[in-house]
Amino acid sequence: MAENLTQLTPTQRMFREAMSNLSAGVNIVTTDGPGGRAGITVSAVCSVTDAPPTMLVCVNRSSRSHDIFRENRDVCINVLGPEHEDVAMAFAGRVPAEERFTVTESVWDHSHSAPVLRGSAASVLGRITGTAERGSHTVMFAEVDQVILGEDCDGGLVYFRRGFHPIPTSLTA
Repeated sequence: MAENLTQLTPTQRMFREAMSNLSAGVNIVTTDGPGGRAGITVSAVCSVTDAPPTMLVCVNRSSRSHDIFRENRDVCINVLGPEHEDVAMAFAGRVPAEERFTVTESVWDHSHSAPVLRGSAASVLGRITGTAERGSHTVMFAEVDQVILGEDCDGGLVYFRRGFHPIPTSLTA
């Protein structure tokens, strides 16, 4: 569904351009349960507090996954490394939603409350304990139940100027 950019105000267009310059970590948020299995690539993720450990995830209400996340409540925030760009693209829409786990099956561990990406920099499992709506998105607050740290993390993956970019574990001058 293509959005008509001419309907945006000048401030909205400039805001979008400014936000394309905001580097953000790339994550795949997953769920599984009575509502079905779903996952999407998300850059609007951050920690909220460590007492109790809580993260937030912003999800567009028009996303097929939105209502599935709300119904299941169990989620996994998978923090991606540079080697996960293809999986990120699949879950960003390159692959139809109903086929995402099938075409990437070998990288998922389904033994948890939500699918965990093998080899991720970190996987944070939790449950949605609150929401807030703002504009086109729902902010979902996930209270953390379990954290799995990647053992062989080769860096991170960020989204900047509408593209993915690897970030090495150490930067040299």
